[in-house]
Amino acid sequence: MNYRIALLSIVMSFIVLFGAQAQKKRDMRGAWIQCVNGQFERMGTEKMQQTLTYQLDELQKTGVNTIIFQVRPECDALYESDIEPWSRFLTGVQGKAPSPYWDPLKWMIEQCHKRDMELHAWINPYRAKTKGTSVLAPNHIASKHPELCFNYDGLTILNPGIAENRDFICDVVRDIVNRYDIDGLHIDDYFYPYPVAGLDIPDDKQYAANSNGISDRGDWRRHNVSLFIKQLYETVHEIKPWVKVGISPFGIYRNKKSSPIGSNTNGLQNYDQLYADILLWVNNGWLDYCVPQIYWEIGNKAADYETLIRWWNQHAGKRPLIIGEDVERTVKHADLHNPNTHQQAAKYKLHNELPNVNGTVLWYAKMAVDNPGSYSTMLRKKYWAHPSLQPSMTFIDKTAPKKPRKVKAVWTSDGYMLFWTAPKGKGWKNTATQYAVYCFEKGEKVNLDNASKIVAVTSKTFFKLPYEDGKKKYVYVVTALNRIHNESKSVTKTIKL
Repeated sequence: MNYRIALLSIVMSFIVLFGAQAQKKRDMRGAWIQCVNGQFERMGTEKMQQTLTYQLDELQKTGVNTIIFQVRPECDALYESDIEPWSRFLTGVQGKAPSPYWDPLKWMIEQCHKRDMELHAWINPYRAKTKGTSVLAPNHIASKHPELCFNYDGLTILNPGIAENRDFICDVVRDIVNRYDIDGLHIDDYFYPYPVAGLDIPDDKQYAANSNGISDRGDWRRHNVSLFIKQLYETVHEIKPWVKVGISPFGIYRNKKSSPIGSNTNGLQNYDQLYADILLWVNNGWLDYCVPQIYWEIGNKAADYETLIRWWNQHAGKRPLIIGEDVERTVKHADLHNPNTHQQAAKYKLHNELPNVNGTVLWYAKMAVDNPGSYSTMLRKKYWAHPSLQPSMTFIDKTAPKKPRKVKAVWTSDGYMLFWTAPKGKGWKNTATQYAVYCFEKGEKVNLDNASKIVAVTSKTFFKLPYEDGKKKYVYVVTALNRIHNESKSVTKTIKL
């Protein structure tokens, strides 16, 4: 395996010589940082901060602009909470505070914003206990109210058929959104539990008492989850309209044998087994971006990657479609048309060709940092070689800030710098929080849709210019961005470098 990865790394390095592939100007480039794999458990404050700092630094170099950080894996908290106990995935013991004391979510927000990354807080809505957890804290919801939960295959689940649970999860979300400067609220694919053969979900009592006149049990379960998704979305946007709600469903909505609109696949289905009607949520606008987990390879017999990415591009275009990519699986499988290399190039070709694909989230951050098969090297040198803006979300709001003021080039002790002043504006819609900087050669058409001309997306009001000998003219363009990256009109400055 090591020999194969080394060989693929060499091959991929040669591909870079062919130049950068066309990029999209607006592109979410994310990575999931999860805790349930135990990577932080009992690590301690200093070591965990060192580990996260290294991951964030490497991901920043790779071009990542969005971190999705798991903060609530089993009705617990990797942040300071008066509602739920500290997570065992942080300290090893549920309910035990970290020592030396710190707040991982607060710290991660600060670190991501310092690197001009967005931070999306990732919660698992219904899962109350994972299989490896043996002791629950006294203030855990399943300890205080076991009647709100059911057990299934070693898991404890907040019963989606009980309205009180929707309110409880939304109270947790309300607390996070109110107290933390997050950019997004993210939930993954755990709705009703993944099915186990011969094991029924124990919700007869709730269905009998509150069927809402729905005769089909599956329809009733989907109705329960959809009520929660709508309530969650409204909860977030009532507090902070700019906080994006993202959902990462399992990669198959339905198979064609189950529905005429299904994909030509043969695997577990969101709609039928997890009771998650993703397309209903997309079409009703109950989420701001959708990240289906298309973790398979191109050519997979049950769930072909190309079949699925094309299916999602066709059916989920009413909201930004971001593709959940499995880094390890991508580099393990050879390209079907070029067996000397792996599938990254083929997959990113599809990303760039399909109009409704607006980004990628890497599963998972540590794997991306480890760089198997030179996967991240290729992102840096080719696919993510230039910075990008976040996907357009004018369905939240169309207002953009005013353009930057007083753009000028100045020599300083740190070198030749392009400075500007923030535009005047009140409220989140009109306030500039970041700036996009473009560079064009003198005489070149200024086209702000050309993603290869973006040299920075920054929260700073300055940019260090690459001065050489002062003999060549360039046109620099600066625009202002608000919290959802609505872009202002531009200001240009001709500079000799």
